[in-house]
Amino acid sequence: MDLVGASASDAQLVAAARSGDSGAFGRLVAPYVHELHTHCYRMLGSVHDADDAVQETLTRAWRALDRFEERGALRAWLYRIATNRCLTAIERRSRRELPTDLQSGNAPIAERAWLEPYPDSRLEWMRELAPETRAVARESVELAFVAALQHLSGRLRAVLLLREVLGFSAREVATLLQTTVAGVNSALQRSRAAMTDRIADAPQRATLTAAGEESVRALARRYTAAWEAGDVPAIVAMLTADATYAMPPLPTWYRGPDSIRAFLTGAAMTHRWRFLATGANSQLAFGTYRWDAEHGAWLSGGLDVLSLRGNRIAGVVSFLTADLTTFGLPRRLPT
Repeated sequence: MDLVGASASDAQLVAAARSGDSGAFGRLVAPYVHELHTHCYRMLGSVHDADDAVQETLTRAWRALDRFEERGALRAWLYRIATNRCLTAIERRSRRELPTDLQSGNAPIAERAWLEPYPDSRLEWMRELAPETRAVARESVELAFVAALQHLSGRLRAVLLLREVLGFSAREVATLLQTTVAGVNSALQRSRAAMTDRIADAPQRATLTAAGEESVRALARRYTAAWEAGDVPAIVAMLTADATYAMPPLPTWYRGPDSIRAFLTGAAMTHRWRFLATGANSQLAFGTYRWDAEHGAWLSGGLDVLSLRGNRIAGVVSFLTADLTTFGLPRRLPT
């Protein structure tokens, strides 16, 4: 199978792909795959569901390439397919949540689908964005924002993301979602209001840059040292007054320094720990390792994602079953 040269235009790549050249198709869509995956994660709250949605998007795009109008924008066409795949998935699957979202009257715990963390390694594509656009894009993958999105209907999620995060015009979004400009504007107002209400109640709402890079590195060092020393007072001293601590897939969660102190003293600190820093959801994160005497090694205890407010910790979400290798970390540490 002949591949199209590096200087080939999109039109040439489309022509080659239509003739059956899968290599040309790969070259055509490659610039958009990573941002499409991030979009699907925002919509679905799951890395694995995003994997499926992107794969379905590319399969459908390959099969429908003869219907793609070269005068149209390839990026917009791919986003239309990806968004529709996500909307279909949302209709079929349970809403992704965090333990802090739990309210009485909701579905039984056994039927819950938990929000998944997103590796920062998948956000490298954002480096090419303009600074202001990059800041919006990174904030839009923070846990608090993605968790709040999951409480919107699929269509409201799509409108908010396409308009406010991805920068499509109201007319473009209307075309993508096969609705009217008035319908898009109405949906945007409703989604903004709903997100404002939910984000306002969430203590975890800050990016790494908000506290400054050096301040974050210093906080990471103190946090790691406190956990590895079993120093509960030092950990509690880093918390905000309304800090939360959650551990999906366990539904139990804690709010405030006193509650978190009691949990740390009575449960977590009955073990020895090692922490390795990483990044998830554009936030400070740690791979946690608990000493296992039987195996003579530090075994994975999960991934802790921290949300910061100034130079304090406003939230910790400890994803107990996270695969640390997807965050560039080993599953276990030697002695």
